[in-house]
Amino acid sequence: MAILQSIMDEDFEEPKPLTPTQKAKIERSRQKALLLKQARLANQPYTKTKSERTKAVPRVIDTLGGFLLELDSEDPKEKQPQPVNIVHPPGAIIPTTQDDFLICDECDKDFLDSYLYSQFDAPVCDNCRDDKEKHRLITRTEAKDTYLLKDVDLDKREPVLKFITRKNPRNDRWGDMKLYLEIKVAERAMLVWESEENLEAERELRQEKRDKAKQKKYDKKVKELRKAVRSSLWKKDDGAHQHEFGEETYDEEEDSYSKTCNTCGHTMTYEKM
Repeated sequence: MAILQSIMDEDFEEPKPLTPTQKAKIERSRQKALLLKQARLANQPYTKTKSERTKAVPRVIDTLGGFLLELDSEDPKEKQPQPVNIVHPPGAIIPTTQDDFLICDECDKDFLDSYLYSQFDAPVCDNCRDDKEKHRLITRTEAKDTYLLKDVDLDKREPVLKFITRKNPRNDRWGDMKLYLEIKVAERAMLVWESEENLEAERELRQEKRDKAKQKKYDKKVKELRKAVRSSLWKKDDGAHQHEFGEETYDEEEDSYSKTCNTCGHTMTYEKM
């Protein structure tokens, strides 16, 4: 019992007081643990308050123009509208001298400005403008096919031909059409081909090439069709050939008889006993 009592007295001795170094180390560990706990709580979205979650999500406004506008401020009312840059067409020319006036190619009268002149550099007044016949607009494809022009003739050769863009009437999702003034396209064709005769000769040459290509394609299809018809009608005869001999002939010099097949021309010679 004495031995057991001594062991118990040794186990329940009072702890020794901590040194200042140990206390400082424990305090640093405690502060570090608190910082780690606060960082974990800050990264969890479900522990945030409503005001904190509202600050984290940016506010946006639907501009009804195909995109969303993000606001820097918490209150959409505090977002000041940006000024809209409105581009106005140039105003009318105010003449100061007689040289400032333009002369219409149709009526030979003076005018200041017109639609054809501002859009296509064509000196024609609005009174003489004829959209259906003389001053009609044509597409880029029609300009190239009718007047045998290339892209470089329309876009690179000086002066570059002016055009206007319009929505495609066949499908709004297709690209915009480029419309050219036909009289300007005709002038460019004369500049490229030098004369109407050269342009007409080139048209005939290209038409002849197209006709030859169509005829060649047609002949090829007919040939393939004939070949298909012949192959469907032809039947292979797997049976052996049966000779159909004609009348018997006698050769006195050889003293022999012979028969000839009417189908394949085979001759059979034999003697009679």
